[in-house]
Amino acid sequence: MKLNHKFALLLAGAVLAGSLTGCGASGAPASSAASSEAAASSAVSEAASEPAAEAALPDGVYTADFDTDSSMFHANEANDGKGTLTVKDGQMTFHVSLVSKKIVNLYVGTAEDAASHETDWLQPTTDTVTYSDGLSDEVYGFDIPVEALDEDFQLAILGSKGKWYDHTVRVANAQPAAAEAPADGTYTCDVTLEGGSGRATVESPAALTVADGRMTATIVWSSPNYDYMLVDGEKYLPTNTEGNSTFEIPVAALDTPLDVVGDTVAMSTPHEIEYTLTFTLN
Repeated sequence: MKLNHKFALLLAGAVLAGSLTGCGASGAPASSAASSEAAASSAVSEAASEPAAEAALPDGVYTADFDTDSSMFHANEANDGKGTLTVKDGQMTFHVSLVSKKIVNLYVGTAEDAASHETDWLQPTTDTVTYSDGLSDEVYGFDIPVEALDEDFQLAILGSKGKWYDHTVRVANAQPAAAEAPADGTYTCDVTLEGGSGRATVESPAALTVADGRMTATIVWSSPNYDYMLVDGEKYLPTNTEGNSTFEIPVAALDTPLDVVGDTVAMSTPHEIEYTLTFTLN
């Protein structure tokens, strides 16, 4: 009886140990599975909170600022620090005219990497720029692939002396490009006038003359009382002495609002009134 009792105790202990071991074996995978599930749930949550990638600009032509970290390397002053951004099939290419022909190659990346990636060097184009005084010059321009707008990226330059230099640049503030001036000749265009009291109007359509790529519009007011106009700070006087006030003013771009000032003497004292003119070719 004593032996049987001792054996029973040993058997019970073995069963208990096995039970505890079984619980331990099944518990570890359950804990691991729970951890994996929690991690997956967290990853899904984080992915859902990530902002979606900004869509590329629609295909088309834009003007954009070319910002650089150097006073020696920048867009030509004739272009007011800007270049032309072309978007085709979602790919962006930025063309910029530089200040001279002293920069002979560009490389998207660092100067350290440029020497070993000659096949990726950007080759120059020869651009003609016209300055505000009417003088023209030939300079080098480049077509630069752009991955993202309004973000800094590395752009190395190779000078005429054969040395690469690092620069940080940014293509920013892209705006739809204004319609280009038509070929030299005489045209008519619709004119939209905004501003003022709404009582004054201008004749539309108006004559538009293009000479050497520069556009000049003939503006005829509905009143004889305008004694001058201001366009970009320049004063223009009437071209007539009788009838409604007529002016010939420069037009920077078609389909783009042009801010002007008309000075009227219809009141007791002369008044400068701000207007906006928009020219659309017929």
